[in-house]
Amino acid sequence: MSFFGAAARPAPSATEVKDIEVVDPPDDSISRVAFCPTADILAVASWNNEVRMYDMSPAGETRPKAMYKHEGPVLDLCWSRDGSKLFSAGVDKAVRAFDMATQQNAQVAAHNEPISAIKWFESPSGGVLASGSWDKTLKYWDLKSSNPIGSVDLPERCYCLDVAYPLLVVGTADRHIVIINLSSPGSMTSPLKWQTRAIACFPAANGFAVGSIEGRVAIQYIEDKDTSLNFSFKCHRKDSSPATKDSTVVYAVNNIHFHQEHGTFVTCGSDGSISSWDKDSKIRLKTFDNLGGPIVSASYNHTGTIFAYAVAYDWSKGFSGMTPGFINKVFLHACKDDEIKKRPKAK
Repeated sequence: MSFFGAAARPAPSATEVKDIEVVDPPDDSISRVAFCPTADILAVASWNNEVRMYDMSPAGETRPKAMYKHEGPVLDLCWSRDGSKLFSAGVDKAVRAFDMATQQNAQVAAHNEPISAIKWFESPSGGVLASGSWDKTLKYWDLKSSNPIGSVDLPERCYCLDVAYPLLVVGTADRHIVIINLSSPGSMTSPLKWQTRAIACFPAANGFAVGSIEGRVAIQYIEDKDTSLNFSFKCHRKDSSPATKDSTVVYAVNNIHFHQEHGTFVTCGSDGSISSWDKDSKIRLKTFDNLGGPIVSASYNHTGTIFAYAVAYDWSKGFSGMTPGFINKVFLHACKDDEIKKRPKAK
């Protein structure tokens, strides 16, 4: 299906350069991938309690760099803006920080229940780590103390969050979305009818995209003057068979990630596909179909030229769906202009 009737670019042909597989991935489901914002270092979190880091060469080849462990599955990752620290959080209710200089890690934050999402941002007073948990709280940490510098009660369990200072958005259970503009926090109900799965702020910090388990994405602007620009669209859906066009199989949107320079974004689906989109022109730029398993996470490198994505079990079918031999890999894709650059708006 194309975006608002515009023709989608075809998936890569067999003659195109193949994506490069990251060597020595974790041996259990990958939960998150995150590139360092200052160097070509890729971090990978997994349900086997590990966080692994890989150096990437200019040719796209990878080699293991470092590894450390939590006491439970790791659910999220983020980097400090200068790339000196990697943060990780998970089911053990702890946030750990890995210092790239000393190669040591230590606990820096905690919640009463598993921590599902973390993000680092720079405020006028310095760097702050935000952590969202199933204990229905959002906490802020400056790493100078073992106590948070602030806490926000959430209406439900935190499932995802993102920051583009001064905008912070949190997606929770029961479709709540908490919008924090620092000085004027607010909340809303998701414009989508089903559970929120992914959320990502626009790089310009004037809105966000939210994805649901029902194969839909909503584009939401913050300012009242921009509400006419809000819209939603279907994605990551397939006809159940070529002969039954009226019967559609719907897949979750597992991850949304914006290109830091061009403002286009990708959606990663349980259907095993990745699509890139231009929200301003309402065009799907390209789709990569059937990559062998659910796409659980994605990240652009610091120059925006390499795209990392993880193919792994997304736990959408619970424990019974984790069968032996399920694909669990990370790939690196060299970005092309037609995948990441905006298109002129149709007149």
